[in-house]
Amino acid sequence: MNKTIEIIVSPTGETRLETKGFSGAECREASKFVEQALGVAAGEQVTAEFHERTLIQQQAQQG
Repeated sequence: MNKTIEIIVSPTGETRLETKGFSGAECREASKFVEQALGVAAGEQVTAEFHERTLIQQQAQQG
């Protein structure tokens, strides 16, 4: 899967970032520069993909 960062702008001017194709916390590092450019973050919501890939990485390290 390609790694992408989507920037969604609502009609009221609010922005939301969605990252796709990244492993675990890698998405945070990849989108950091965009978040800084947009200003203060109101919150964060991680996806099931974030947790799934982190768990797989942990299992691989233990195995």
